[in-house]
Amino acid sequence: MSSVYVFPGQGSQTVGMGYELYKNNNDARAVFDEMDNALGEKLSDIIFNGPMETLTMTENVQPAILATSVAMFRAAKIPMADYVAGHSLGEYTALCVAGSISLTDAIKLVRLRGKSMQNAVPAGQGAMAVILGMEIEDLKSVCETAEKQTGLVCDIANDNCPGQIVISGANEAIEKAMEIAKEHGARRAMKLALSVPPHSRLMLPVVEIMRDALDKIEIKKPVVPIISNKTCEPMNDVNEIKESLIYQITHGVRWRESVLSMVDMGIDNLTEIGPGNALTGLVNRTTDKINTHKLEI
Repeated sequence: MSSVYVFPGQGSQTVGMGYELYKNNNDARAVFDEMDNALGEKLSDIIFNGPMETLTMTENVQPAILATSVAMFRAAKIPMADYVAGHSLGEYTALCVAGSISLTDAIKLVRLRGKSMQNAVPAGQGAMAVILGMEIEDLKSVCETAEKQTGLVCDIANDNCPGQIVISGANEAIEKAMEIAKEHGARRAMKLALSVPPHSRLMLPVVEIMRDALDKIEIKKPVVPIISNKTCEPMNDVNEIKESLIYQITHGVRWRESVLSMVDMGIDNLTEIGPGNALTGLVNRTTDKINTHKLEI
């Protein structure tokens, strides 16, 4: 049997995350200092002191979560798992921890990713919503109907766990999909406090920007395979890694399927590393065959 480390994406942030580590651990402090140097600004001040509105800006929160997660991993000095995986942004963290992308490059990449996502869709025109209590195939039909009725983009963004799926796209289409989903038995449909619609076709302008950026950095074979958001299978080929990072910009995160794939691969031990414990909860709602842990340091 084997183990996996998983790393969270956007939404797990809190003001003050990582501060105790920064104060008390040299390895963690070095991570935050390297982040500030890579960005040429003191993002650590915003992480530790807020305000929350500034921290949650997409261009800030992505490097903030990545750095906090890497700081926790390095401070813990734990042996490497057999596999790594990340939810959306967390794929960059996983690749950094597995030695595939340097910390400085990873920080710069996710800052660019965040800025480009913010710039791709004018404020107020994009939206995300979480739909509870529907099967994915039924929700795909809902999205297609919402698109036909509005003429606007509505995509599955995150297949998180059974009965919890996030949709992303144009504001009007998302509102229409929420309405249709409720009519078709969804237990709940809630908009998320995010104006950027990631993992949807509205992110198409980001693809070439990120492809160009990824072509310019060194990506090494990771020391352990990363379980892809694209295929739900382990990968360690550099070109496949690059294509997976490009793919996830405009396509949904297949987290539920990735967890089921972990079970099939014989993974029985999962540790979530980073702020929050969202992924542990999603895994526990997907399977009882994996022992889950949250790294607490």
